Amino acid sequence: MTEGVWLWGAFALMAMTTVGTRGSFILLGEKGRLPPALQRALRYAPAAALSALVMPDLLLDGGEFTPLNPKFAAGLVVLAVALRWRNPWLPFILGMGVLLIMRKGLGW
Repeated sequence: MTEGVWLWGAFALMAMTTVGTRGSFILLGEKGRLPPALQRALRYAPAAALSALVMPDLLLDGGEFTPLNPKFAAGLVVLAVALRWRNPWLPFILGMGVLLIMRKGLGW
């Protein structure tokens, strides 16, 4: 019986936390504005989250860092092409080409 009470108590606390953090901006309105420095910093949050998801997969191959990693080489090609030409499709095509050539063609 007490397990059910603890479970429902945990659900209630999680719900209050979620509603409190998300609803605070609605309830406070203009008084709840974030400082301009924090607003500027939050612009980089999506890029930081994406890089945190992608970089471990690029750097590790089989759980170990190897300098001749095909994914890392393809990532470098994608970065160079994206910075040079600003074309949304070209980095994808060339990066996949390098990855496929290194994996299937060279057997890495």
